[in-house]
Amino acid sequence: MKIIFIIFGFVFLGLGCLGIPLPVLPTTPFLMLAAICFAKGSKRLELWFKSTKLYHKHLETFVEKREMTLKTKLTILLTASAMLLFSFGMMQYKAIINGNSAGNIIGRVVVLCLIPIKYIYFFTRIKTIPAEKEEKKDE
Repeated sequence: MKIIFIIFGFVFLGLGCLGIPLPVLPTTPFLMLAAICFAKGSKRLELWFKSTKLYHKHLETFVEKREMTLKTKLTILLTASAMLLFSFGMMQYKAIINGNSAGNIIGRVVVLCLIPIKYIYFFTRIKTIPAEKEEKKDE
């Protein structure tokens, strides 16, 4: 099982690295997933990942102090919202195709409830820091 976590850790690390130059891919969530996978897969890889510049620049303040810049929060939230709305749309589409307009109503209600819940969580439980503070830390 540990090898699966290690493989997924490298996959998420790769996606996180691609997210740095590509605005479509969110860097921070993929790096968070990589950190979790490395922690579950190998202590050595976890220590290595925590010593990289990538970790220090994108995750360290969140992991240690539970704080993020507004840009990071919005990137995560808007990407997650887009994925949730896509799921909602696919559930709606499948219901229409099957001729059942009430099909999977519970799933659609759950998806619609998740959207405001994640915004409330991010803005009440995770401290927002100015971008300048984050930039000074990187120097």
